Amino acid sequence: MENKNAIKNESITSRSEDFAQWYTDICKKAELMDYSSIKGFIIYRPYGYAIWEQIQEYLNKRFKKTGHENVYLPSVIPESLFNKEKEHVEGFAPETLICTIGGQTKLEDRLIVRPTSEILFCEHYQKIISSYRDLPKLYNQWCSVVRWEKTTRPFLRGAEFLWQEGHTMHETEEEARTETLNMLEIYDDLGRDVLAIPFVKGRKTDKEKFAGAMETYSIEALMPDGKALQSGTSHYFGDGFAKAFGIQFQGRDGKLHAPHQTSWGVSTRLIGAVIMVHGDDNGLILPPYVAPTQVVVIPVAANKPGVIPAAREIYSSIEQAGLRVKIDESDRSPGWKFSEYEMKGIPLRVEVGPRDLANGVVTIAKRNDGTKEQVKIEDVSKRLLELIPIIHKEMYDHAYEYLLKHTSEVHNMEELNDRLNKGGYAKMMWCGDQACEDKIKELTNATARCMPFNQTPFDDVCPICGKKAKKVVLFAKAY
Repeated sequence: MENKNAIKNESITSRSEDFAQWYTDICKKAELMDYSSIKGFIIYRPYGYAIWEQIQEYLNKRFKKTGHENVYLPSVIPESLFNKEKEHVEGFAPETLICTIGGQTKLEDRLIVRPTSEILFCEHYQKIISSYRDLPKLYNQWCSVVRWEKTTRPFLRGAEFLWQEGHTMHETEEEARTETLNMLEIYDDLGRDVLAIPFVKGRKTDKEKFAGAMETYSIEALMPDGKALQSGTSHYFGDGFAKAFGIQFQGRDGKLHAPHQTSWGVSTRLIGAVIMVHGDDNGLILPPYVAPTQVVVIPVAANKPGVIPAAREIYSSIEQAGLRVKIDESDRSPGWKFSEYEMKGIPLRVEVGPRDLANGVVTIAKRNDGTKEQVKIEDVSKRLLELIPIIHKEMYDHAYEYLLKHTSEVHNMEELNDRLNKGGYAKMMWCGDQACEDKIKELTNATARCMPFNQTPFDDVCPICGKKAKKVVLFAKAY
């Protein structure tokens, strides 16, 4: 959303000039992160981490309401244990960071810094599951993982990143499959109700599924440069991991069975999605429900009598109304403050100046569209509470309109190339053969993002090979 009323912030590269540099400028200048001395390992600064805390708070409430418990497992995995699940190991081997020395002693069994924790959870579950009465096990972990990526970008792809990873064990296949899809719905709710991002939901192709999973489902977001961003995944593992790790339980029939397993997670990549989906040339535009600070109160002509006391009183009333608010009484100029808090994407700004106070009003400015209105002092908190859901809906609707405009059915290679070159999702019928999927990536550098749940066929044949089409798939270039 372009802020029509704001002066262009010259410290930020324009999105239209260089989208990648614009993104980096915001990450740094809005003080979300800083670079460490190790490539791919970033410092989450307080403001960036506070956005993650809002995501954590929402998800923790949803997870706990559905019976999930938080745990914490070790950050390293013995290599001998890591090698127990062949397909899983092959998928992560190129990205592993391996510890070979402990203190001054060479490790006989090298330690893998966890790229994900399925193996650790399986080792633990093998010890604590013996009966159907022990099931389900509904565990979630908030932690960091390390994947030695060659190309890194703050929040979007890092050698280390923060995330939550749920790992559950179930008595039946039906129960595990239900869990897999229920968690995907929670992620979708997060996008719609907190991040103001419309996700596309669907199943991954076998080529794109998680290493060791039987089925992988994902939420996909579309960025303003036309690229897709995988924003979360939920996996159904069946009983493959359980059998590999000897996890068994005595069933209701008195026989031994292997439990059915799921895994699901979202990461700080969501911060990157929020930056890109909503930001403009003046910086962040944070959806109000995820913004660490929802309202900033700025005294104007603070040296004039009565301005600071009035601003403090207004600040207190907003805080008592339950909004996350701050007041800036620093000696910086009002213009500097306006620019700074636009950069940081704070949804609402309350300007308290002597002229307005003389008339019994203050000015409220919305970050997402730059509009201003004057409100009676006694009505400030009420009006701010009214504006929060309005802003959220405006931001969601704007992103949804972009998604619809940049998703189109394609019926041949020419239309596929045209859609991908313009950016967005190419919705295509597919025969189901990986050879055609590989061919598309070879020719366009696009990948299958997901097979959406709405599988309404619109062509009879696959435009790549001419064989009978079986699935609707969304293809896009991606981060």
